[in-house]
Amino acid sequence: MLLMLAGRRVSGLENEVKLTRYTDYALRVLMHLAAKPDRLSSIRDIALSYGISQNHLMKVVHDLRKEGYVAAVRGRTGGVRLGRPASEIIVGDVVRHTEEGFDLVDCGSCLIARACGLTGVLNEATAAFLAVLDRYTLADLVQDRSEALRALFMPRSAPQAAPLT
Repeated sequence: MLLMLAGRRVSGLENEVKLTRYTDYALRVLMHLAAKPDRLSSIRDIALSYGISQNHLMKVVHDLRKEGYVAAVRGRTGGVRLGRPASEIIVGDVVRHTEEGFDLVDCGSCLIARACGLTGVLNEATAAFLAVLDRYTLADLVQDRSEALRALFMPRSAPQAAPLT
């Protein structure tokens, strides 16, 4: 059976649920900041650390800032940091905020929806998935890994463009 979550394929045989890239980037930003709580990070540095688009990260960081997960410091020496302690940021809350929805199937247009038992089962599965995420904080994701993550998040130089000939 093939199911969809946030527009992504979910196959029961692979034991895989895919979240959107937006949620992935949001969690990456938060983990980056949690691993370096004593300093500001630029969006550019975070993007370089992960090898992902700075433009996409700007949208994600803006959204995280509006929700209070991230605080921004303006100016030449500015950057972003966590807006609250990592121990107060629940992973399930972040996922709920960044995902558009958790409907695994579209039952609204289905002819058998009123007689079908699948909807209740899928709702229960989604609730179980989110309940697991609710047991973890951002601090749990980086606990005992901060040194290794900090080393990975050392600012890298931007790729050099090839000379024009």
